[in-house]
Amino acid sequence: MTDITDDISEEISFQGFEDDCKLLGNLLNDVLQREVGPQFMEKVEKTRVLAQSACNMRMAGIEDTAELLEKQLAAELSQMTLEEALSLARTFSHYLNLSGIAETHHRVTKIRSTAKLSKSCDDTFNQLIQGGVSPDELYNTVCNQVVEIVLTAHPTQINRRTLQYKHIRIAHLLEYNDRPDLGQEDRDMLIEDLEREISAIWQTDELRRHKPTPVDEARAGLNIVEQSLWRAVPHYLRRVSNALKKHTGNPLPLMCTPIKFGSWMGGDRDGNPNVTAKVTRNVSLLSRWMAIDLYIREVDNLRFELSMNQCTENFSRLAHEILEKENSTDDRHDIWNPPSLRNQFKNNSHHAPPLPTQLPTGADLPSCAEHNEVESHYPRLDVPGSEFMPLHSEDGQSSLGVKESLHDISKLTIKTHGNDSVSNSGNAQSVVTPRGSSFSSSQLLAQRKVFAESQLGRTSFHKLLEPSSSQRPGIAPYRVVLGDAKQKLLKTRKQLELLLEDLPCEHDYKDYYETSEQLLEPLIMCYESLKSCGSVILAEGRLADLIRRVATFGMVLMKLDLRQESGRHSETLDAITEYLDMGTYSDWDEDKKLEFLTRELKGKRPLVPPTIKVASDVKEVLETFRVAAELGSDSLGAYVISMASNASDVLAVELLQKNAHLSIAGELSRRRPCGTLRVVPLFETVKDLREAGSVIRKLLSIDWYHKHIIKNHNGHQEVMVGYSDSGKDGGRFTAAWELYKAQEDVVAACNEYGIKVTLFHGRGGSIGRGGGPTYLAIQSQPPGSVMGSLRSTEQGEMVQAKFGLPQIAVRQLEIYTTAVLLATLRPPKLPKEEKWRNLMDEISKISCSSYRNTVYENTEFPAYFHEATPEAELGFLNIGSRPTRRKSSVGIGHLRAIPWIFAWTQTRFVLPSWLGVGAGLKGICEKGHTEDLRAMYKDWPFFQSTIDLIEMVLGKADISIAKHYDEVLVSESRRELGAELRRELSTAENFVLKVTGHEKLSENNRSLRKLIESRLPYLNPMNMLQVEILKRLRQDEDNNKLRDALLITINGIAAGMRNTG
Repeated sequence: MTDITDDISEEISFQGFEDDCKLLGNLLNDVLQREVGPQFMEKVEKTRVLAQSACNMRMAGIEDTAELLEKQLAAELSQMTLEEALSLARTFSHYLNLSGIAETHHRVTKIRSTAKLSKSCDDTFNQLIQGGVSPDELYNTVCNQVVEIVLTAHPTQINRRTLQYKHIRIAHLLEYNDRPDLGQEDRDMLIEDLEREISAIWQTDELRRHKPTPVDEARAGLNIVEQSLWRAVPHYLRRVSNALKKHTGNPLPLMCTPIKFGSWMGGDRDGNPNVTAKVTRNVSLLSRWMAIDLYIREVDNLRFELSMNQCTENFSRLAHEILEKENSTDDRHDIWNPPSLRNQFKNNSHHAPPLPTQLPTGADLPSCAEHNEVESHYPRLDVPGSEFMPLHSEDGQSSLGVKESLHDISKLTIKTHGNDSVSNSGNAQSVVTPRGSSFSSSQLLAQRKVFAESQLGRTSFHKLLEPSSSQRPGIAPYRVVLGDAKQKLLKTRKQLELLLEDLPCEHDYKDYYETSEQLLEPLIMCYESLKSCGSVILAEGRLADLIRRVATFGMVLMKLDLRQESGRHSETLDAITEYLDMGTYSDWDEDKKLEFLTRELKGKRPLVPPTIKVASDVKEVLETFRVAAELGSDSLGAYVISMASNASDVLAVELLQKNAHLSIAGELSRRRPCGTLRVVPLFETVKDLREAGSVIRKLLSIDWYHKHIIKNHNGHQEVMVGYSDSGKDGGRFTAAWELYKAQEDVVAACNEYGIKVTLFHGRGGSIGRGGGPTYLAIQSQPPGSVMGSLRSTEQGEMVQAKFGLPQIAVRQLEIYTTAVLLATLRPPKLPKEEKWRNLMDEISKISCSSYRNTVYENTEFPAYFHEATPEAELGFLNIGSRPTRRKSSVGIGHLRAIPWIFAWTQTRFVLPSWLGVGAGLKGICEKGHTEDLRAMYKDWPFFQSTIDLIEMVLGKADISIAKHYDEVLVSESRRELGAELRRELSTAENFVLKVTGHEKLSENNRSLRKLIESRLPYLNPMNMLQVEILKRLRQDEDNNKLRDALLITINGIAAGMRNTG
């Protein structure tokens, strides 16, 4: 039932898990006794007992009794009032979420308590060495390995971020509760804290009332970096380094990062009109701002830690040069007060502002104290937003921007007069005058509040924190150098804030950090100096962690990919060629397109005249390329072309990209980042996957393109394959086989032209969209397709599930590393016989035909889908910024893959993941090839993983629940279609078991089966309640309370299924 934790499916301690579920359930019960009353709680318990009894009967094989109990349960639910239905939905939804928190907690506990984890770096390196890989080969392969995890904003994360944070807090409290040294008083206080969190969750609206914007989605991605990956990455790299040193004698090089991160949040404009060129620019700047802000905190910590005086002669010279440079413009005030704060007083009064009457929160902490540890252990993302108002000056007056809600305060300015330095005399004073004519005591208090919150006011506090001149130690060279680095970071952050506000800013490059190499320079100097002086242990601590973070995250945390549909580029070229009287580009055949594109790419002039007038859609495409040229490859990653089908699709983007670079050359007031974006075709339909190899061969045969790849991309071609749309197009089994063959063909094509290839896997969270265990997926790729490099998306709720907690994130990063390493050094086996490939072709052909006959050829199917699932209602969830359909139509074709999977997951039918599989396997078995299929399952990793994933999803399906949806919601004329589909589900189950040799589904994963069974008493009533609410809502479509109740059941079922789409 859970896709999201199968990567770490070690057996958990069910005793501890059940104890925690009982604890959280009892606390929820206590909260609800207060919130909704004991009478309603009796109904909750009656519902749970009925559902539990029905589950027990069904597991015991007593189907008739189970059916009777389920009918009684459905009758009880149908008699509930709307208020009762809403409260019941919320109750079971929260219980399922709490159960999920406990499950994740115990997986983390298992990771910590296991001496030697499977799939860990230590375990895998040892396995390879024992298998004959030399230490040198292992070391070089790990050091040269490149894996990039790309986080996307696909709309499958159903929980509000507020609730995600509260869930994390509960996980931390459960962790604390496990401490053996916890006294009774502390434990009682902890239980109170847990109850408080659960009470806060109950009183929080679990529904998003507005759709998130693309920038909101990007902020959520940055949150994952701040709350988890920022801490996980150094820990992960230490594990890799320690394992390498143990098995090869050499640690991981300091600057080596086997894993990096990318993002589509704010760059994926395919079918999403809300992602504009301006959004992409702002998200990129925001990501850069967040990186700088995190580095400032880390440098502050290092300044506190590296207090020693001993250093190399060169480093000492550098520190003195920095001091001399500061002293040439400032007086004695030393590095303990940052120059940026001193500069606030330049051109202002020699009188210091008066000291406040009360110190601010955290004033007693050293400068290294992290900002988020004063009040809470749980990080919060603070970024410049709409309320940010930069300090600006006019007529010699410095004006402090404050929130608009402080109407009278925002009218104040602070005036000071005198020379550039700040006096330390005791008679200091400042003149604060309002802009208005009136001046009252309340305004004076308001002024003091503004002053205390301003940077000018905060400067005074530094004097209380720093030692007096007689107590100051001698020069601490590391603090000097790091202080200088901090000032550049502060100026860089300020510059980014001005850019985000579209305000003019200075471009004196020696005062800013543009690249990670510039930031690394002082850090490496500190590292080398410490090592030279014998302080290796200090160098390898927080300083090494920061260097590794810079190497991993760079100056943008995650490089932003851009994605657009190929048709939008054709429309843009149509507008250009028609303007130039060259005809209509999209009407040309492929050869004419390639001839035109190649000729223009070889030229020196821009193609698009500056005077061209185009439609708004075309203008947006051109603006996107302009922004991409301005930001460059330092901030952006790849340009992905969705629905790519021809070589011209790639060259069209190359031409538009070249045009943008030529157009802005010499225009910018700042240096333009070097490097064009790599262009990545995305093959995602069955037809396009079959042609992928031919398209790449055609591309590489073009002389200009081949030279371009070698010169600008180091002889490296990236190709993306899509799992979601291929699955929706031909069914899961056919998609898996076509993806396998497409990868083989693309790798062969690149090898023919001497080009290295990286395959980019567009995998979704659910099995129907290519999801499932990462390790299993990578280990079953075609031999030669994973040669030390891989890109893969992590989408929607998978991002939080796999990377939301640092301990889980470290484990996931190790799994990615070891899976790619094994696939490189010990590639998966090829099919033993050519006959196996022929059998796969035949299964795929039968499967695809069966799937398409139902989904696309049966005219009744769209209406059945609409009636039997909550597909139409999913749009009210507000879980993503993009529309659910690429184009406005009612057919299945233009429906996106996520709502397609999401809707079927809700009904527990999970149809897209198995439809057609039973027909394919049955057809081959009936021809006498059952033993061949069993041999394939045993000895061909690809076939085994495909069948295992289908078996896993069949274990999540529930025929009786799906039947209940049909009986209540589907028109009588279409119910036979539902009955036919349920028979196909049974066929799929029977033949999967026949191939695997298992007696029961998920027999090889008893832990998973037990977890499934533990959720059913809460999950089954949620489904039945959803059916009842859907029935009422379709008779009263304008009832907002009914809609809320439905959305809460959707949340609850997603929590119980542990995934959405």
